[in-house]
Amino acid sequence: MIYLLEDDESIRELVIYTLNSQGLEAEGFSCPSDFWKAMKHKHPDLLLLDVMLPEEDGMMILKKLRRASDTESLPVIMLTAKNSEYDTVLGLDSGADDYISKPFRMMELLSRIRAVLRRTEKKKEYAEYQIGFLYVCPSRHIVEVKGEPISLTLKEFEILCLLMANQGVVITRSQLLDQVWGYAFDGESRTVDVHIRTLRQKLGDAGEYIETVRGIGYKMRR
Repeated sequence: MIYLLEDDESIRELVIYTLNSQGLEAEGFSCPSDFWKAMKHKHPDLLLLDVMLPEEDGMMILKKLRRASDTESLPVIMLTAKNSEYDTVLGLDSGADDYISKPFRMMELLSRIRAVLRRTEKKKEYAEYQIGFLYVCPSRHIVEVKGEPISLTLKEFEILCLLMANQGVVITRSQLLDQVWGYAFDGESRTVDVHIRTLRQKLGDAGEYIETVRGIGYKMRR
């Protein structure tokens, strides 16, 4: 999922249409308040962020994202009408992964997006997660509780990795179904609940780190 925060409706619609037509799921927001509401429910794989916005500017939003532990590594490409060297350096020094000036060509934007996503995926291969006495290494398929290895099924492992990668963020049952079982899966949310229950049991004392958010889904305690 790619989020676009852009107040210019014509640009927003064109970018979203182009991304969707290229097989990249995208959602657009016209103002920061709508963007922050969406961030409470789901984090994107990448954010396209305009600098000149109502309510608060893009640089301030970028700084907020970089200060928060759950979004400090979120890939961000800045979009702006400003094209001076100073603005470019300021954006990159503030934590942007890339910077593209308006007007831009759609094919160039797509190329930049794919390049940033490739770099992000490469970093994820070496990610490690630790909460209390629970340790998970996705690339080596390792789960340990108090230093002892834990054996999980593939689905249990994928659920755990998704929760660990989004610590403190609520993952809905439908999101778990989509990302673990795939969009073609037509099962019920009860499938998720059963897997969470067995996952908690296998994790023992660490199972309490997985919190139930009533009526919505689950999240991993920070």
